[in-house]
Amino acid sequence: MTEKDTYKTITGASPEVLFKDRNSKFYGYAYPVTTEEEIRDHLESLKKKHHSARHWCYAWQLGMENPRFRANDDGEPNNSAGMPIYGQIQSFDVTNVLIVVVRYFGGVKLGVGGLINAYRNAAQMALEAADIEERTIDVKYELAFEYKDMNKVMRIIKEKNLNIADQKLELDCRITITVRKREAGMVAEIFEQLYGVEIKCVTH
Repeated sequence: MTEKDTYKTITGASPEVLFKDRNSKFYGYAYPVTTEEEIRDHLESLKKKHHSARHWCYAWQLGMENPRFRANDDGEPNNSAGMPIYGQIQSFDVTNVLIVVVRYFGGVKLGVGGLINAYRNAAQMALEAADIEERTIDVKYELAFEYKDMNKVMRIIKEKNLNIADQKLELDCRITITVRKREAGMVAEIFEQLYGVEIKCVTH
């Protein structure tokens, strides 16, 4: 079995969506995120925007290979909000994403089943409204070599269609390349066999 080297995420914030049930309103939002700091910022701005709402429930997932996640019911009955929202993140198979559902209470209790349904629907609508794209999991390598070896390094980069993330071309040259994960070992081996070129992995 080949190792998975792609992941799905959303390209930008979704437009606001609204799910209603017995006068309660559930506003759904999806955001692309890569850090917990970004998550906090989005939550703070939504709390300002919806300052008179009753609950700001959310779930997020970060990372590609060993993802971390969190689900928060924000005062709703246990597992009636955060986990149904997180269930949609799993269902759409996306990561690096935050989904927030803001609830305005309409005076009628929905019960746990009603809440699960409402939060799940609002999260689903938010993800359906977002643009989802598949991306590759990349490994970053730094190549160090002398200027005289430039041509042979560039030839391999061109042949293998590698992406240059950063370069410093002086007497001592440094090029940072990103390689799709499943091709990383093969590419590293080619450069390791190249006389005068040092290669090291800078992220994984």
